Amino acid sequence: MSVTSVRLSPENEEIITQAAARLRRSKSWVINEAIRVLHQQQLQAEERWQDTLEALQDAEVGETYSGEAVHAWLASWGTAGERKAPAAKP
Repeated sequence: MSVTSVRLSPENEEIITQAAARLRRSKSWVINEAIRVLHQQQLQAEERWQDTLEALQDAEVGETYSGEAVHAWLASWGTAGERKAPAAKP
């Protein structure tokens, strides 16, 4: 594992110190975990943005779904009468 120096504001130093004590982990573990979580969140945000762009493109060409059909489909999830996903409106 590599070693990197980081300048922390007093506020962030206190946050890390408190988190480490509360979690009974090292400050190094807390910092590594924070970076891992931030990275995952950024990847998810990028994925959601791409999904949004694709949805906008679908809407531009008229590929939309009835709100009532979608709500009925979602309400059926996990039931014996679970419905198939609704078809796009032409």
